[in-house]
Amino acid sequence: MTGSVAVLIPVKAFEGAKARLAPVLNPTARADLARSMAETVITAASPLPVTVVCDCDEVEAWARLMGADVVRVTEPGLTAAVEAGVEALASAGVATVVVAHGDLPLATGLGHCADFAGVTLVPDRHHDGTPVAVVPTGVGFRFAYGPGSFAAHVAEAERLGLSWRSLPDEHLGWDVDEPADLNHSAIAVGRESAGTP
Repeated sequence: MTGSVAVLIPVKAFEGAKARLAPVLNPTARADLARSMAETVITAASPLPVTVVCDCDEVEAWARLMGADVVRVTEPGLTAAVEAGVEALASAGVATVVVAHGDLPLATGLGHCADFAGVTLVPDRHHDGTPVAVVPTGVGFRFAYGPGSFAAHVAEAERLGLSWRSLPDEHLGWDVDEPADLNHSAIAVGRESAGTP
């Protein structure tokens, strides 16, 4: 894979996923939604190779069935998972990593995000988060997920003296965290499974 581009998708355990959707979806529906969204992102990554970074056996088995490589982590948190995944891909000779979150139900393609020599940041539709970030490996880029991550990642690119671009994308910028995020006609949600836990 030397000199190549690869996609890294951090995926939490499906059981207990998307807890903030509990007011509108029960645990089974939330797990099904999380799995479906992650499958959409893997499909959108084609033809690029995909690695899933996770911390549980169920997700690892699912990822391998989907044809993805797997990096297992033990340290909690999205930032730690992504940094471990990027480090593993760098060790495998990957030059550029497309970090795409697993909760992008409208994702249709990721390849165009990697056609820039530098850092590409796709903001969420609120211009706060970073659902997709493309970074070169081996430059010491420090990820900072959480509130305000887009601004933090811009600052990190500038700290490192790397050229960067913002790449707004209506499909890749629509992530799902809150009940209101489900209000898109293209998102199929098992409302028949909805209900209190």
